[in-house]
Amino acid sequence: MILENAAAIPNVRRTAALLVVAMLLPLLSACGYNTIPTAEEKAKAAWSEVLNQYQRRADLIPNLVETVKGYASHERETLDAVVEARAKATQVTVSPEALSDPDAFRAFQENQAGLTSALSRLLAVVENYPDLKANQNFLGLQAQLEGTENRIAVARRDYIETVREYNTTLRTFPSILWATFWFRDNKPFQNFSVSEDKMEAPKVDFGTNQGG
Repeated sequence: MILENAAAIPNVRRTAALLVVAMLLPLLSACGYNTIPTAEEKAKAAWSEVLNQYQRRADLIPNLVETVKGYASHERETLDAVVEARAKATQVTVSPEALSDPDAFRAFQENQAGLTSALSRLLAVVENYPDLKANQNFLGLQAQLEGTENRIAVARRDYIETVREYNTTLRTFPSILWATFWFRDNKPFQNFSVSEDKMEAPKVDFGTNQGG
């Protein structure tokens, strides 16, 4: 009988521990225990959308370059600059798990900005080629690029806001308590150093004066 009671003690303790956990979970939730992981996942999801939209832009560029080359092949330097900038931009990426790495984020931002600048120069050159501006394939690419630039702007703004919220949870009360005792490995995420409306986006509205 004594042996049976002794064997039952671990089970009793296990059951008691489970009951305590079950009782504490609602309290932890009410106290904001889930605030940090929830904000972290939102920021990671927003970043994934940023990556998707930048990749969408990169996917448009080969067709854009080939179309421009058909009408302006001697603009070799400008075309090569776009191709090179695209290669750099697609070679450097930042996974959601590496968003706290300032060097990786800075490299990503700089390379995407370099591609934006190269595209701006290419699309400025197009102004000198009326036949290219009237090409239906080019007009389709223009519309897709313009839509993608708008999506990038939205994705960046969403990411900036979600990161602001996440980083705030790591340094404000009461969530700072959870960061101190439970989520010590969580680090602030990097953010864009300039807002989208301060960046010079590629000019893609040049098809409006074809009749002039």
